[in-house]
Amino acid sequence: MSILTRERRSPGAGMEPLPPKQKWRAILIATLILVPAYWAFLAGVVAGTDQSTSGPVAGPLIAFGLCVIPFVFIALAFLSEHPRPSSAVLRAMGLCLLVGIPVSALAADAVTGFVAGVGAGGVAALRADLAHSWKARALAVLVATFYTYVTLRIAGDLVLIVAPALPFTALGIVDHLTERREERRAATTT
Repeated sequence: MSILTRERRSPGAGMEPLPPKQKWRAILIATLILVPAYWAFLAGVVAGTDQSTSGPVAGPLIAFGLCVIPFVFIALAFLSEHPRPSSAVLRAMGLCLLVGIPVSALAADAVTGFVAGVGAGGVAALRADLAHSWKARALAVLVATFYTYVTLRIAGDLVLIVAPALPFTALGIVDHLTERREERRAATTT
């Protein structure tokens, strides 16, 4: 009995790099889907801490916000033409939970954990071309999370407005910088 072995290829092998316009469109649409989820989640967290009985019920708001997040990753994976979008969305959801919950607990606020979790999920959902590195993307999510944490402590509520734009924008910027570095490296070797 012979065992067939096949050569393992990277998921992006043989694909053309994603044009920047298409990548930024995917990031923009995913961010626009994320904003209502973020606001509902945030309203639910605030309503949950409110001691008065006249405010909204927290549970449905938090549930709506969390239920929209898979659609954010679906949009990001499909619009960025990920080679395996369904598995990318599942990995994104797992990373979102595995990173977001502990960061929320450590930071003692929901917004920092939300940015960290969605950013970690975005690393898996956004298509990575051959030049892109998951380490650079993870560093971008770490910087966005740290920025959220520090700004929340210093500026207070101001960061609440820009928080949903941070995770995917950080990924797009680091991918762009990586592509530019690869272009410069290719130009100097030729």
